Amino acid sequence: MEKDFYKRNRNKLIEKMKKDSIAIVFSGQSIHRSADAEYPFLVNRNFYYLTGLEEENIILMIIKKEGEIQEELFIEQADPLKEKWIGKKYSKEEVENISGITRVSWIHDFKQRFTSLLDSQFFENVYLDLERTQWDQQGDLRFRFSEIIKDKFPYLLIKNLYSILREFRTIKEPEEVEKIQKAIAITKEGIHSLMKQMRPGLKTYQLEAYFDFAIGYAGARDNAFESIIAPGEKAVILHYVKKQDTIKEGELVLFDVGADYQHYCGDISRTLPVSGKFTPRQKELYNIVLKAEEEVIQAIKPGLPFNELNQIAKKVLAEECIKIGFIQKEEEISQYYYHGVSHYLGLDTHDIGRRNQKLEPGMVLTVEPGLYVEEEKIGIRIEDDVLVTKEGCQVLSKEIPKKIEDIEAIMG
Repeated sequence: MEKDFYKRNRNKLIEKMKKDSIAIVFSGQSIHRSADAEYPFLVNRNFYYLTGLEEENIILMIIKKEGEIQEELFIEQADPLKEKWIGKKYSKEEVENISGITRVSWIHDFKQRFTSLLDSQFFENVYLDLERTQWDQQGDLRFRFSEIIKDKFPYLLIKNLYSILREFRTIKEPEEVEKIQKAIAITKEGIHSLMKQMRPGLKTYQLEAYFDFAIGYAGARDNAFESIIAPGEKAVILHYVKKQDTIKEGELVLFDVGADYQHYCGDISRTLPVSGKFTPRQKELYNIVLKAEEEVIQAIKPGLPFNELNQIAKKVLAEECIKIGFIQKEEEISQYYYHGVSHYLGLDTHDIGRRNQKLEPGMVLTVEPGLYVEEEKIGIRIEDDVLVTKEGCQVLSKEIPKKIEDIEAIMG
């Protein structure tokens, strides 16, 4: 991304901020694992969206006064000895070139700078990125800072900028769509490798290795999420991530996989026959799922309520299952399809965005209906990534085979 992209994102946030306000956004910190090891650092996606910076322990501060806007970044000062072990930190010049923010200070000056601002000028609000999705979610640096504000500066009103950024990130800019398309193209390489290498007797961790090598070789930064590789009866478990199973002749294997390309995600599901050919029963159920997916995709257009997508999927699945005598009543479909058909996609695999809004051009969604028949040891999910356009939608993953004849032609 060019720095103008991050400037535009900050300007949109500034427009939403009230005057006499300060916004504070943290890049995040590594999480201790054990001994002297830490988990791989993942930059806070809202911080990245506003700055383009990827290192831990950086703070963005935006000040909005009447007719005056100031932007400042606080970064860690280089430690020459530490850099011998972990590499160089950002310089002030690099930070400016990436983010477009010209005022860059050392992070050890942040507390004094923040306190001096509040002492010398009138401020009413402080905006923090307070994302919380679960009641018992452990608070991180953002929430600890909010407690400091309440304790030391109780006259400040805390406002949540997460809800503001959620609205912005839901609508993708063209350069973001390009990154997502690249992530999907890399994911395709990994899926193609799976299709060519799959055979009875392989362990699922071996299949995962084929996928990981292919996407890494094609330019992925990492996996967008932990790969789901679920053979046979394990495919009825939606997020099955154990990789110790041996795949068997005649089984179907459900793959839910994605590549991360410069922090943007692909998310694709395919269900493949180990033998290279679907059985008649597998074909029957597979084509029901495929029809549901295609009808949901066909229905996508601006103005359609997001929640209606799942109702379309359930209706098609139920009608088709009734036709073949698998169920007798529509409500019975909930025994065999028990998740939503769509989520937003972008900087996060399950990207932020409200589920109770209408679709708009620029949204990127997944479409992923499924059928999960435990008694037959069959789980099927087919997932594509789509961009909502002014006229309808564009399937970004259309090059990844999903029709039975195309899959069998490749795997045969």
